[in-house]
Amino acid sequence: MDLLNTLVEKGLRRELPTREEALAVLATSDDELLDVVAAAGKVRRQWFGRRVKLNYLVNLKSGLCPEDCSYCSQRLGSKAEILKYTWLKPDEASQAAAAGVAGGAKRVCLVASGRGPTDRDVERVGRTIEAIKEQNEGVEVCACLGLLSDGQAERLREAGADAYNHNLNTSEATYEGITKTHTYADRVDTVQKAHAAGLSACSGLIAGMGETDEDLVDVVYALRDLDSDSVPVNFLIPFEGTPLAKEWNLTPQRCLRILAMVRFVCPDVEVRIAGGREVHLRSMQPLALNIANSIFLGDYLTSEGQAGQADLDMIADAGFEVEGAGTTTLPAHRADALAAAGAVAAGGCGSQASAGCGSHDAAEGAGCGSHAGGGGCGPCGGHAPAAEAPAAEAAANTARTDLVAVRRRGAGTDLAPNA
Repeated sequence: MDLLNTLVEKGLRRELPTREEALAVLATSDDELLDVVAAAGKVRRQWFGRRVKLNYLVNLKSGLCPEDCSYCSQRLGSKAEILKYTWLKPDEASQAAAAGVAGGAKRVCLVASGRGPTDRDVERVGRTIEAIKEQNEGVEVCACLGLLSDGQAERLREAGADAYNHNLNTSEATYEGITKTHTYADRVDTVQKAHAAGLSACSGLIAGMGETDEDLVDVVYALRDLDSDSVPVNFLIPFEGTPLAKEWNLTPQRCLRILAMVRFVCPDVEVRIAGGREVHLRSMQPLALNIANSIFLGDYLTSEGQAGQADLDMIADAGFEVEGAGTTTLPAHRADALAAAGAVAAGGCGSQASAGCGSHDAAEGAGCGSHAGGGGCGPCGGHAPAAEAPAAEAAANTARTDLVAVRRRGAGTDLAPNA
C-alpha cells in the first residue's frame, strides 16, 4: 500500500504523518491488518530494536477518589468491588516494587487515587521513592498522583523521581462528557509542570469508550504536541459499577490499528501497551509487540493482568528480549534532550529543552511523543464509527464480564503479587 510505504518512510525520518494518513490507518480493513502491523514494526525496530521495556505498578492508595471519571473503578460513587486502602508505608511500597524488579521490571510506577497530592503527600511519596531506590539500584521511578500544584513536580524530582504520568485520556472536545470535576486543561497543565521540572513526561490515552476515529487522532496529536517521552495506550476495562460498564467496543484488530496509528504519529517515543491488553488483545498480544516497545508486567491498579512469567514467555516466544537496566530506552536524540531539560530544571530555570518530540528536528519545529505510566484512563463519550457499529453492537450485547478480574493480590493485600 502506498499509504503504509509513506508512513514507514516518514517514521524512519521522524516526520509526522498528516491527520488524513493517521485516520486512514484506523480505517484499514482486516485483510490489510498484517501489512499495517509489519509497517509499524519497521518504525518500531528502527528506534527500539527488538527490546521490550517492562514496567510494574504499585497502587499506593486505592479507591475512594473524589473525582467522577466515568471510566474509573475508583471514581466517586463507583460500585465496583475493588480493594480500598489508604497510603502504603514506604517499606510496604518498596517491598511491592521489589517483586516487579525481580521479574525484570525496569521502571516502577507509583500510583495513588485522588484529585492530586497535598504537600504532605508529596513528602510521603518522596520517602517511598527513596526507599525503593535504596533497595533496587538503577530502577526508574515514575509517580502518578493526579493534578500537581506549583512546585510539587520539582520536589518529586529532588526526591529521586525520574518521570511523572498524567494521561490526557481522550480528546479535548469530548473530555467534558467523561469528567466534570476537573478539565482537560488541568491535565495538560500537569504534564507541562512535569516537563518543566525536568521529569520525563508520561501521558497517554484510553481507547474503547465509544470514541470516534477523529477523537483518537485528536488526543494522539495533542500528546505529540506535549512532547512527552512515553505514550501508554490503555484499552477500557468496563468495570461493573461504573457508567461505562456496557462499553465493549474493542476487537483485537481495532486495538492493533490504534497502536499502529500511535506508532506512526509518535515514531521514536516509548509506546506502552497498558491496561486492558489481556482483555482486548487476548491471543493477539504477541503481535502487538511488533508495534509497542513497552508493557506492564503482572497486575494493574484494580484489575488482574496475566501472570508475570506468562508475560516473559510471551516476549521470548515472539522473538523479543527484555530491555536491561543498563540500556537507555529512548533513542539518543530524545535521551539527550531529556538530560538537557533536567540540567536546566536543576539550575532553577524550569524551562524545557528546545528539542522537539522526535517527529521533526528541533530546527524544523515541533515534536511528538507521549508517555503514560500506570494510572488514568479516559473515555470519549462519542460513538463508534458507522463501519464498526455492528461489531460494537454485537460486543455490547455479549458483554464479556468474565474477562474482568478484580485485583485481590499484591500491594494492600496479604497475597503475593502477580509478578
